[in-house]
Order: sequence, then C-alpha cells, then structure tokens
Amino acid sequence: MKRFALIFSALLLCIGFVVAQNGKGAVISSAAPEFDFGIIKEANGKVSHTFVIKNVGDAPLVITRVATPCACTTPEYSQEPIAPGREGKITVSFNPAGRPGPFFKNVAVYSNGRDGAFTLRIKGKVE
Repeated sequence: MKRFALIFSALLLCIGFVVAQNGKGAVISSAAPEFDFGIIKEANGKVSHTFVIKNVGDAPLVITRVATPCACTTPEYSQEPIAPGREGKITVSFNPAGRPGPFFKNVAVYSNGRDGAFTLRIKGKVE
C-alpha cells in the first residue's frame, strides 16, 4: 500500500510540473504594430501616435523599457503592469524638424512578455 501511495504521489507531482510548464506567462501583442503618418509638414511640428498593446498571456505584463533609434523619436508609456487580457498604451512622438524626406523608425519594446524586443514602427514623409 505504501508503494502505491508513493507512486501515486510521484505521478501527481509530475502532472503538476507539466501543467505549470504549459502556462504562457505574459505575452505582448498589438493588432496594429505599424502606423503611417503619411505626408506631414515640417513646420507643423511634432506628431504622435498611440499604439494599443495587449497582454494575451496569463501573467502580468511589465514593460521594462522602450528604446527609439534617435532623439527625434520619443516614447511615453505607463510603468504599471498590464493584467492578463488587458490593454496598455505606448505613445510615440516624432519631431520632423530638420528631417525632410521619408522616415521609417523602429521602436523596441522590452518586457517580460517576450525574449528580445517587440517592435512597433512609424513611418511617413516630411515636407
């Protein structure tokens, strides 16, 4: 009987371990990870777009940092964790001063929801 109880306990422990490994954790996603500003006028100044990101995982999503390629692009985001199934926002601003012509900028979002960066993109043309 003790042998049966020991085998049964070991089986339950293994099943619990497998179930725990199948959890997704935090997962970052966005329905629209790219935004096209179209043609913008340099004289009109800075333009901004707010990206909606979603945590499609089963643990809180924490954005640790948002990196931009140059000083012309600046991000704003909440430091609060995003609960599973909930949405957060990242606002990216672009300053066209002294940058005529087409632009294409990648914005790297680092979080616990992905190895490496999740990439958001903005593009357009400055006149």
